[in-house]
Amino acid sequence: MIPAMHDLSTTPIDLHDPKLYLNRELSWLDFNDRVLHEAVDPRTPLLERLKFVAIFSSNLDEYFMVRVSGVLEQIAAGVNATGPDGMTPTALMDALRTHLAASVAAQHGLFQHTLRPALAGAGVMLLDYDTLDAAQLRHLQTYFEQHVFPVLTPLSVDAAHPFPIMSNLSLNLAVIVEDPVSSVQKLARVKVPDTLPRFVTLPEPLRPTGTVPTLWAGVTLEQLIANNLQLLFPGMRLVANHLFRITRDADFPVKEDEAEDLLIAIEQEISKRRIDGFVCRLEIERTMPKSLREKLMADLEISDRDIYEIDGLLHLKDLFFFMSMPLPEMKDPPWSGVIPPRLRYDPTEEPGGEESGPQPGALFAEIRKGDLLVHHPYESFAASVQAFIQQAANDPLVLAIKMTLYRTSGDSPIVAALIAAAAQRKQVVVLVEIKARFDEENNIIWAKKLEEAGVHVVYGVMGLKTHTKTVLVVREEGAAIRRYVHIGTGNYNPKTATLYTDLGLLSCREELGQDLTDLFNYLTGYSRQEHYRKLLVAPLTLRSGMEALIRREMEQARGGGEGRIVAKMNSLVDEQMIRLLYEASQAGVQIDLIIRGICCLRPGIPGISENIRVISIIGRYLEHARIFRFHNAGQDEFYIGSADWMTRNLDRRVEAVTPIEDPALSTELRELLQIMLDDNRQAWDLGADGRYVQRRPAEGDAERPTQALTMQRTLARAQ
Repeated sequence: MIPAMHDLSTTPIDLHDPKLYLNRELSWLDFNDRVLHEAVDPRTPLLERLKFVAIFSSNLDEYFMVRVSGVLEQIAAGVNATGPDGMTPTALMDALRTHLAASVAAQHGLFQHTLRPALAGAGVMLLDYDTLDAAQLRHLQTYFEQHVFPVLTPLSVDAAHPFPIMSNLSLNLAVIVEDPVSSVQKLARVKVPDTLPRFVTLPEPLRPTGTVPTLWAGVTLEQLIANNLQLLFPGMRLVANHLFRITRDADFPVKEDEAEDLLIAIEQEISKRRIDGFVCRLEIERTMPKSLREKLMADLEISDRDIYEIDGLLHLKDLFFFMSMPLPEMKDPPWSGVIPPRLRYDPTEEPGGEESGPQPGALFAEIRKGDLLVHHPYESFAASVQAFIQQAANDPLVLAIKMTLYRTSGDSPIVAALIAAAAQRKQVVVLVEIKARFDEENNIIWAKKLEEAGVHVVYGVMGLKTHTKTVLVVREEGAAIRRYVHIGTGNYNPKTATLYTDLGLLSCREELGQDLTDLFNYLTGYSRQEHYRKLLVAPLTLRSGMEALIRREMEQARGGGEGRIVAKMNSLVDEQMIRLLYEASQAGVQIDLIIRGICCLRPGIPGISENIRVISIIGRYLEHARIFRFHNAGQDEFYIGSADWMTRNLDRRVEAVTPIEDPALSTELRELLQIMLDDNRQAWDLGADGRYVQRRPAEGDAERPTQALTMQRTLARAQ
């Protein structure tokens, strides 16, 4: 419901009133529900619908491991403090459970009753074991004996064998067996190995035939194991087996000031995460009997309220498997990032022909002509950001490369380029953020490889995560030294660059180069740098800089001019920023917020936020770019960077936000933001009551989906 407000004419408005704030955890659940809606929406191609179900599950796993476990820890510690929304941890946990029970039931019902039959209708048959014929059963038994049985390890549970420690997110069978001599029943646990394919494929001659060709047919690995358990328990009578899955707390603290070697400390915590965290969720088949349920509760030390009963398949994240099916008409049309026109190589302009590629320095020469703004995945990451680093590595005039790595891929060509640069005796400095959640292990591997290659590796500033996306290249050009920069919104990860929408600025503006030099000195050495020429840097100047830009719009509006803000980000949580936006709305500033995920601000409240509108865009790509537009009395100012308006980004992380000063690039960003604001296909409007409503085209109106229109725009610009 819309919060009840006081009589504005007589009572001052308290902008700390909890009614003005949405709970961040519940707001995230709303976001994940919008992800699930893409699977519900029949306009989404079938295999993409399965993908969104898998994303919903993957998101939920991480949410339980970090956010739900955190709330449970607060309750266990007796914490009763409230956040800006006024909810205690206990009240919040009740609300979370109610919401999750409905969402999870909807997800599994959608797969079981809609998507699974639709898959079968397309010739992709996920079969139940009790429907198989004799030939299929013989094949699967042979497969089990040769490929599965040797991997399995049944673990008994009795007085001599305590309840086994189970790894996080593991899928397990609880097996009840009876001794035929003593008639005593016992419990055993069999882990479904995650080293084997979750879906076991039947050979083509054994696939069912029907009205459409069968492209794939098979069963789940857990059904295969459950129906061949006798081999694991010879001489015992099988009574029952039931599937379950556990989720553990995985948010570990590292006391940096007590760790002599941060790398070793985090490696130790990663090892603990898999098995040491307390269980915060138990997923079970709804058919599990009460006695077994209570046994698991006791051994895992959880309450009944931490159990989620599932009808059908557990662990739907594995539905990503079906994206490999040869059904292109049931997927989004393929998209390959367009090479920006200014970065296209003309083989007639350089000796060596087309296969020689750009000559050393070609990209730097283009940057000297003017700033470039690149937009992934619409424009090629490989031909822009990756090429920038690779050319720097191989350019004999480049003296130094400095960059931050928050997340990257397991086979990163960027890391390979940095190693090659070090081999050429260039000064290469990389800040590897080994505290990047769930990428710690991958980043530690890369950090060690870089160090072994002679790269100077640092791990950032104590007490802060380094989240900024920056590269600094120092190049000798004649008698002068010139600095080239990349400042972006996304990680240096070629894989996510095809899945996330992000922006990056390539520039050789001297003040940006000076700022990044100062920033890297702050990151790698002892520096108390507190002033930057152009960049807004957290935790030093970003909050105050953004507040000043918002207050300038307030002054314009109060003076009778136009105050206008458009801000696109992933999340809006920080209470101080929300209060300032409320004040700006009261001053008459028109504010449009494009926020993909969590939003704790309530828009549209009379007298408080009536001038604020909030939309969320969910689609094929994850909207990840951060863009900030300030009207500035008709002289628009644009900024892009790595930071959302969350307290952690503003105060507890190293972030960098850069102005966009080229008028042509500002026009690009203005057009892009307007496409999003006009979206009537992928956009959801947030109401004052905290509910999201998906936009639909008016009768006779064409659909205007942001991402499809951006693809069209990118192709048109390229031509």
